[in-house]
Amino acid sequence: MQFLKGTKLYSIFTSKCPVCHKGDMYLENNPYKISKLMEMHDHCSHCGKKFKIEPSFFFGAMYVSYGVGVAIAVAAFIISYFFIGLDRNYSFLAIILTLAVLFPLIVRISRNIWINFFVDFDENKAK
Repeated sequence: MQFLKGTKLYSIFTSKCPVCHKGDMYLENNPYKISKLMEMHDHCSHCGKKFKIEPSFFFGAMYVSYGVGVAIAVAAFIISYFFIGLDRNYSFLAIILTLAVLFPLIVRISRNIWINFFVDFDENKAK
């Protein structure tokens, strides 16, 4: 992922600080530890950027989560129905299972996308 460093995609997929791309955003890197799924550092350990910009800032990530979930559901349907050849009922089941398994990743990716809408990479702080 080093080739993406300096882009928003790097911060989104690695859960690194959107300003410096060095500090971790979450207390626990593994999103499948459900009890710590939403726990974030208050500030970046490298550049000091405040992650919780304002109270309830990440409520907007729910809208992003909806879009990401729909995209994954459509992909699961296309793969299961057209490529694997399952009927509609089993394709619907495949969508539900896919979304259930990927739920923690969807939550994290959505929060990362949301903060990257508002914060830009700063090469000076990355040093």
